[in-house]
Amino acid sequence: MAKFIFIAGGVMSGVGKGTAVASIAKLLQARGFRVTAMKIDPYINVDAGTMNPIEHGEVFVTDDGDETDQDIGNYERFMDTSILSTNYMTTGRVYQTVIERERNLEYGGRCVEVVPHIPEEVIRRIRRAAKEARAEITIIEIGGTVGEYQNILFLEAARMMKLKKPHDVLFGIVSYLPIPSKIGEMKTKPTQNAVRELNSAGIQPDFILCRAEVPVDAPRRRKIAIFCSVDPRDVISAPDVDTIYEVPLNLEREHLGARILSKFGLRTRAGNGLRDWGKLVTIARTASREVKIGIVGKYFASGEFVLTDAYISVLEALRHAAWNFERKPVLTWVNAEEFEQDPGALRRLGEYDGIVVPGGFGGRGVEGKIAAIRFAREHKIPYLGLCYGMQLATIEFARHVAKLKDANTTEVNPETPHPVIHIMPEQESVVRAKKYGGTMRLGAYPCIVAPGSMARKAYGKRLISERHRHRYEVNNDYRERLAAAGLTISGTSPDGKLVEMVELKNHPFFVGTQFHPEFKSRPLRPHPLFREFVRVSMAGRKG
Repeated sequence: MAKFIFIAGGVMSGVGKGTAVASIAKLLQARGFRVTAMKIDPYINVDAGTMNPIEHGEVFVTDDGDETDQDIGNYERFMDTSILSTNYMTTGRVYQTVIERERNLEYGGRCVEVVPHIPEEVIRRIRRAAKEARAEITIIEIGGTVGEYQNILFLEAARMMKLKKPHDVLFGIVSYLPIPSKIGEMKTKPTQNAVRELNSAGIQPDFILCRAEVPVDAPRRRKIAIFCSVDPRDVISAPDVDTIYEVPLNLEREHLGARILSKFGLRTRAGNGLRDWGKLVTIARTASREVKIGIVGKYFASGEFVLTDAYISVLEALRHAAWNFERKPVLTWVNAEEFEQDPGALRRLGEYDGIVVPGGFGGRGVEGKIAAIRFAREHKIPYLGLCYGMQLATIEFARHVAKLKDANTTEVNPETPHPVIHIMPEQESVVRAKKYGGTMRLGAYPCIVAPGSMARKAYGKRLISERHRHRYEVNNDYRERLAAAGLTISGTSPDGKLVEMVELKNHPFFVGTQFHPEFKSRPLRPHPLFREFVRVSMAGRKG
């Protein structure tokens, strides 16, 4: 059995297609089915690795080293599973494969055309992902919104699959219903127009997820059903919620899972698989005792708007850990550049129970981050440094404790007298050739955790596996000097050549990781390092 559900978007982007896909996957998984989820990005980019995080959001890295859209992270968190590169495709990736196949004469001399060969490659990738995941139901998110020329070929692939096996394919659209403030009434016309755009691609939706500030009422539900040619039961109310983890429960109350199985002619196999999920949501709603975490970074702003998607996995990992202790996470963005302009602003960091410096690239805001790290070290505020946050912690320690004046990373200052962070040897030729796409150290690698370290206490085991995305590393020429000054190397590659974790003794919690532990955190299974960081952060707060 192989069933497929395509999810498209209407009216505008950012209304929650990825969350909808993840939530539907959770509903079907809770009913006993093997489910996987896929993301189709309409960009010509081969992967998400070269996209600006302010514009596109976080680059999520899979175990097998693919740089993907942040929605893959949501799929993993909701389904509590690892998703591989086969579940992610872009326009660039699809065209690249078709062109390579044509160059290898694999089309037997035929003219290679946009239709049908591009949609056929899309279908091949979808079926391969379903097969490799051994999935009974595969849910495919089509990026963008209907009516855009960028995703029309993906809609065509979906239409072709439906044409061939009509009982095995369903379509859903996630559309926004605005409530203009001067009118005060929820408007359905934009959604009606979005569905007509989908109809023009030869697709009739089987259900419509109605995103809005408030639940959809009966009159609006009837109007959408009539004008969009769907059963009123398939007009699904999807109002705003405080946390995305409420969405599966809301969709369950709308009977979406049961409706999907009914359309596929399937029966529920399991009982209430959402019981633990419901307990988590209750904690998220009701927790009142706070833990305040400051996140010092730079990928926050777009004009007058603050964007959180650049660090979405970090935020979710902190929430998972806080909810594990029935605490309310209060997460505050702190712009590192403020500390460069006004060093006195560092005093604000004393308001937080813990400080996180996440990953990043380039020199902007680096000195502000280093100043924040020094403040956390000297004032004994629990600190967690992720990737760049670990490298900058090493630089801060080298400058102010090991007395290596002007120590730096060669990424920022190639002429530094003390390159305590330098480019990985195998990356030098790649950068010289300007081959940036998909060439970093990517994916899951093993790490040996030192006995007696904070990290060992958190993980509770010697050998771990974590995901990476970086070109630079701790310079081994400085390891002995840094260790002699008090920097603990608490994690290394199995051969001991690469520093994976550093930490400080005589500090409540000060850990830096070269890898990205946030990628492996789950709502019901918080990542060990985030859990320990939050636990120690809580200890300093009496409220």
